[in-house]
Formats: sequence, structure tokens, C-alpha cells
Amino acid sequence: MTGVKPAVFSAAYEQQLDAALAFMREGDRFLVVSHVQPDGDAISSTLVIGWLLRYFGKQATLINEGNVPVRLSFMEATSSIINFNQQPPSEVFDRIIAVDCADYRRIGTVSDAFDKGALLLNIDHHPTNDGFGAVNLIRTDAAATVEILYDLMERADIVPDNEVATAIYTGLLTDTGGFRYSNTTPRVMHVASRMLAEGVSGHWIANHLLERMTKPQLLLLQRGLNGLTFSEDNRIAWLYIAVADMTETGAIGDDLEGLVNYALNVEGVEVGILFKETDNGQVKVSMRSSGKVDVAAIAQLYGGGGHVRAAGCRLEESLQDAIPNLINAVRKVLVE
Repeated sequence: MTGVKPAVFSAAYEQQLDAALAFMREGDRFLVVSHVQPDGDAISSTLVIGWLLRYFGKQATLINEGNVPVRLSFMEATSSIINFNQQPPSEVFDRIIAVDCADYRRIGTVSDAFDKGALLLNIDHHPTNDGFGAVNLIRTDAAATVEILYDLMERADIVPDNEVATAIYTGLLTDTGGFRYSNTTPRVMHVASRMLAEGVSGHWIANHLLERMTKPQLLLLQRGLNGLTFSEDNRIAWLYIAVADMTETGAIGDDLEGLVNYALNVEGVEVGILFKETDNGQVKVSMRSSGKVDVAAIAQLYGGGGHVRAAGCRLEESLQDAIPNLINAVRKVLVE
């Protein structure tokens, strides 16, 4: 970008950036999608790509399976993201851009809107990504997908406006845990600083996303901590949320955000886990690691994925069976 010293990347990554830009410039109509149950980085990346496509004079349909998390609705452009479950498009698309999807399955039912011969641009930062796109833009040392999108804008010498800067900052903030996780690199802080220089209200976003709690969220936390359990050696800690807990507290999916960290943050714990019972009888698992255990490798055993320190998966079994089975899998890793 003008006035900013470009980062030094490998020739291979620069070729990926150029290929991604060419993909966006060659088409006319695009469908942009992130992963199911999107987080801050997924939604922010969707908004940034939509803005970039419009910058290039293209038509962009932003869509996702499910609603945008309520806490992210402060970004006004989120109203343009279609809920596929409520408004499936009446047409199919032959140019797709998937952001922050660790694998193709994470796109969910939105793939029904893909033309049979559709070309897909896959932009992601997860180490478990298998390069499922016709064009792939993957940087696994990026803290968030929005960091890669900043690289893309820098490569094209495009300066973000406040709307885009806010989305980029939000994605960085959420995927670094408020700039506290080990993925908070000098590059991350450089990008965040540039977004602040564009007028982003960093303190307000941090307070809104990291400090404020809804009453249902507090009640859910109370229930989760009531069931907090430790392994014999205190290296594993876990908590669970049943369907009844969600119903009786009036909580929604957004209210689970950050709950797993209460298990991980106990001194001596190396792996923290949250088990969430779903309405269809499955169990959604969120795992966090202090760094010694690769929880992404564990998640992959069950068809999931993610990062070394943060990963997830779904188990097609009851909560009563899922907990001991996964805990035993983590125990085996700890003794290896």
C-alpha cells in the first residue's frame, strides 16, 4: 500500500497472491462463503472479499449457512450476508471464493449453490487446509484469514476504507484472543496499527467483543464451571453444555464464545475442552492447547481440524460417550 513498506514473502506465496487477484479480476459474478458457525475472522473475511470484488467492479453475493453472530452485527455490512437456510439463491454460481474454511466440508449446504463446473478460490490460514480450490491462497503462519486479505490488498496497492479496516481489525482481534495468543506476530501488530491509522475504534471493538457479556452468557458460564472437571494429573480440563443448559438459560450459539478458555487457563492445564451437545444428538467439541499438544491433529482423527493451539470437531455419539472417548484420545497424546 502507498507509503507502507511491503512485507517480504516467498516467491511461491507472491505467485499465490497474483493468482488470487487474477481469479477475482477475470470473473464477473462471484459467490463468497465462509465456514458453518462463522466466527469473527470468517465474517470479517467475507466482508473484505465482498468489498474487494466491488472495488474491481464485480458482482458479489455473500452467503453463509446460518446467521451472522449477533455480536458481529456492529459491522453494518453484515446485513448483506445471506442466511442460506432462510434465503437459498435461485441460481447457481460458477465462481466461488471460500474464506477461512479449513476444508471443503466446512462450507456446508451452501455448496448446493455451486455450478457443477464451478471454479473455487480457497483463501485460508489453517494448517489442516488441503488446498481444495482450483486456486489456493494459503498462509499457515498468518494469524487470521484477514491478514492474508491485507497481504492481497497490499500486493494490489489498494488502501482500505474505514469499513474494510474495521473488518480486518475485528478478524485479527478475535483470532488472536485480543492480541494475547502466540500468533500475535510483529506483522499482526503492523496490520492492526495500519487499521487504527484508518480510523478504526479499536478500544470500542475490544470492549464490545471481549469484555461485554449477555445475561444468558453469564448463566451459561455458571453452569459450565459447575461441571468443570480435571484429569488425574490436572493436565486436561473440560466442561460441557447440554441442550437443556442452552434452553433453560435462553442462550444462543454466540454465548459459547470463549467458554473453553476457562478450562485451558487454569494453571497446569495443557488441553482445555468444551463439549457442546447439539439438538440432533451429536457433540460439538472445541479444544485449546497451551502449546505442547497439537489439538488439530487430535481433531483430524474425528474429521475436524484447525490449528495447533485451537481446533474442533463433531462426534456422532452421545455426550456421555463423547467425553470419555475424546479425553482418552488426548491422554494418549500426552503420554507419547
